[in-house]
Amino acid sequence: MTSEFVGYRPPPALRGLVAAAVGYRQAGLPPGVHRGLPSPFLTVVLPIDAPLVVCAHADPRQPGGTFETVLGGLHTRPALIAHPGRQEGIQLALTPEGARALLGTPAAALASVDVGLDDVLGVRVTAELLDRVRDAAGWPARFATVEEFLLDHLATDSHAAPEIAEAWRLTVDGGGRLRVAEIAARVGWSERHLTTQFRSETGLGPKEAARVVRFDRARRGLTARVAAGGRPDLAGLAAAAGYADQSHLTRDWRSFSGLSPLQWMAAEFGFVQDDAAVGSAGSAA
Repeated sequence: MTSEFVGYRPPPALRGLVAAAVGYRQAGLPPGVHRGLPSPFLTVVLPIDAPLVVCAHADPRQPGGTFETVLGGLHTRPALIAHPGRQEGIQLALTPEGARALLGTPAAALASVDVGLDDVLGVRVTAELLDRVRDAAGWPARFATVEEFLLDHLATDSHAAPEIAEAWRLTVDGGGRLRVAEIAARVGWSERHLTTQFRSETGLGPKEAARVVRFDRARRGLTARVAAGGRPDLAGLAAAAGYADQSHLTRDWRSFSGLSPLQWMAAEFGFVQDDAAVGSAGSAA
């Protein structure tokens, strides 16, 4: 079995827009289904070996399909992705600010849906990017190709309201622990106005975003512990991530993934490329 993950750190010009990226290559696995779980980042996938087959999207109203590239918005339910026992590609984690600056669209326009990158950037531009990535020899050349593309498409004059950007930063940097009233007070808005504007920009309400951030940190914490050979320690994980107790953690885990933490670990431990992408990116968002 082959399992290779190569991380990439964005240059300063892309910090806060691209949280991180990872190149992944796996082969010799039993065919199965991977769960794409909610996180504080929009996801871009550039498959190298074969198109991506999405069996079910975060929004159950969206039918499954095959994608040459995938752009997924913020969501609160899992997406199901089939694989034939192998997968290779590059995955990017974009912040909501990155969606505006690099894609020219607010994150809210992509909330809970998966589309082809060509639906946003156009067929010719996307096809050229994918061809260049596939033709590049090795991970450094592939990442250099993606970095050049992103810098070429960076719009420095496209920004969310500074109050929303600050509210998002406080939510992520605070691990989802800050109350909406406290965030609203810090940015100088009423709680109601913040909630309306926050959802209009990101597609999630502040409370939903906080839950997603808290869950994402717990999920990455569990993966890191088990990968290092430690015991899951769900009670300790819940306390560290800001949950009231282990049962609260389990309820949220089931809500976001459809599985308990231990069920998810048993089913998914070999498919955590998104953890490699954003393992240290919480403070970068």
